[in-house]
Amino acid sequence: MSFFKKLKNRLAKSSSKIDEGLDEIITEGTTAESVEEPSAAETTPQESFPEPVAAPVEEALKPIDTDTIVPETAKPGLLGRILGRDSEKAEPRRELDDEMLERLEELLISADMGVDTALRVTANLAEGRFGKKLSSSEIKSLLATEIARVMEPVAKPLPIYPKKPQVVLVVGVNGSGKTTTIGKLASQFKAAGKNVVIAAGDTFRAAAVEQLQVWGERANVPVLTAPEGSDPASLAFDAMTKAEQDGADLLMIDTAGRLQNRADLMEELAKIVRVIQKKDPSAPHNTLLVLDATTGQNALNQVETFQKLADVSGLVMTKLDGTAKGGVLVALADKFGLPIHAIGVGEQIDDLDAFDPQEFANALTGSDI
Repeated sequence: MSFFKKLKNRLAKSSSKIDEGLDEIITEGTTAESVEEPSAAETTPQESFPEPVAAPVEEALKPIDTDTIVPETAKPGLLGRILGRDSEKAEPRRELDDEMLERLEELLISADMGVDTALRVTANLAEGRFGKKLSSSEIKSLLATEIARVMEPVAKPLPIYPKKPQVVLVVGVNGSGKTTTIGKLASQFKAAGKNVVIAAGDTFRAAAVEQLQVWGERANVPVLTAPEGSDPASLAFDAMTKAEQDGADLLMIDTAGRLQNRADLMEELAKIVRVIQKKDPSAPHNTLLVLDATTGQNALNQVETFQKLADVSGLVMTKLDGTAKGGVLVALADKFGLPIHAIGVGEQIDDLDAFDPQEFANALTGSDI
């Protein structure tokens, strides 16, 4: 199964929320005028004919002469149905007016797209279409187009620099999926022919170290560790030395999860950055902030805080399969413009992939364009 199909299947919570909301908006605003009127030929009184007389049983049982059968009138073809010519199956439509725009804005806000972004998307959707009657499928297609337009500038893969080792510092709050993301990225880079080293900088959580070691074994990537409770900044420094000696292309440094409102923990992160820069003033070359999609609008606060302390260079969004509010990724793109390198929809190695704005927009809105 392709990643897009997985994304579409696992974003069902978000797309169903938007689907159901759009259907409700259209249905509530549908009037008798919303469905196409029958054609004049259908409404013209037909000539009356005598009632048919039942044939004798023996006549009814005679073999049918297929050569004399008159074919039924052909049903509307696919193009006719698309154009709404089959009045019985025409998709309900509603005029795009102020009330409908307001309902659309509320729907997008409820999907965690944020007020400013929701207003911008609906305003762009309405441009040149205000007063026209639209169906639910047309609105989904238009929404997907506008969302992809917002996200196109931030869809960028993790840049690879000639500098060796390229230091990738991975940060985020507790439970955001940092450790798993590092394991998946390391495995994918190793498969692409890169020499990768992982530093298990979450020295306060034994489970995080063990998890990285499992991923390291899978990908044949060395994992550098330190005794539990050790200074993570010291481990980062030693890991850089080791990566240089081994000629590694990439050094990925895990860090302990920390809440953005804990000043002591955030200062510890700032210390890791300072120590890394003593070894290489240009490091870290990438600082990835891993965000949990289920946190909703709180993800915006996390970006603001981590950006101040660790100079975040790019984002990875995980757990998009566990929320009905995947729109937060659109709000992040619109507000910060930070590159979105990858998104995750599960625990398997192929459940993390490069971010594609159109595929994401289609999956979020339930559109098939």
